[in-house]
Amino acid sequence: MEELIKEFMAQKSFAVIGATDNPEKYGNKIFKNLTRRGYEVYPVNPNLKEIEGVKCYPSLADIPVKVDVVDFVVPPPVTEATLKECKKLGLDHIWLQPGSESDAAIAFCQDNNLKVVYGTCVMIS
Repeated sequence: MEELIKEFMAQKSFAVIGATDNPEKYGNKIFKNLTRRGYEVYPVNPNLKEIEGVKCYPSLADIPVKVDVVDFVVPPPVTEATLKECKKLGLDHIWLQPGSESDAAIAFCQDNNLKVVYGTCVMIS
């Protein structure tokens, strides 16, 4: 997993599924952390227009570029549904934040040749 984390952190852009404007929530903390570290960050939340002055996208398909890593900060049922969209869009670097993963989500990634990091927070890496 350590080599996979290094590979993911060497990428340039992240989509944050479940990004939020609430500074108490991890969706906001992760968005700000990745932005501060110099990554291109694309927040994804169908209920928001922008976060911290950055355009927020309703879905992965709405992002105008192909992102390198998709970081999930949502409940497992949302993760599981969105992974199907990742596969369809050819997005194969998946980071499941603690609390967003499930056995079904991990199995989906493994069964569909999606590289997956789970069990650790992107902010620690």
